[in-house]
Amino acid sequence: MKKDIILCGVGGDGIVSVAKIISDAALSLGMNVKQSEIHGMSQRGGSVFSHLRISSDPIFADVIPEGKADIILSSEPMEALRYLPFLAPDGCVITNSDPFVNIKNYPDIEKVHAELAKLSKCVSFNANEIARQLRARGNMVLLGAAAPYLEIAFEELEKAISNIFGRKGEEVVNTNIAAIRAGRDAK
Repeated sequence: MKKDIILCGVGGDGIVSVAKIISDAALSLGMNVKQSEIHGMSQRGGSVFSHLRISSDPIFADVIPEGKADIILSSEPMEALRYLPFLAPDGCVITNSDPFVNIKNYPDIEKVHAELAKLSKCVSFNANEIARQLRARGNMVLLGAAAPYLEIAFEELEKAISNIFGRKGEEVVNTNIAAIRAGRDAK
């Protein structure tokens, strides 16, 4: 098994946390993991991304070449478009449809959605609305929507959430698990 995943979004959206959960779940299954991330702009609401490679075989590089990503997981629709050159021809985009308009010249959202609709495999939905209903974060809802494409048992993702957020208390763990379940069921 091998999955090359680009996780992208806007600083503060929790993309790094999602990468950590997927990584921990893969490691618990004895898989190899390589990750490269850029989050220096997160304090300014800038673009944040992570290359995450998981495989049952050795991985020799932590950066995914253009045209080779199996999954692009994005917390923001324009950021999904930004990383499309990395998507493999048979790859899938999972994105929040709710934009984070942080620049004056943000493109017309209908045009952004129209570009995403051209993709053969794109799951686009309002993860933030689902998260608000649960008093959770959209990143966890998106992780749930991506779960079927990861080839990692859903229970392993739940265990990773428990391990990572356990020190914050049972309520935080349960809220995040409810959010990934809602994301899994949203499609």
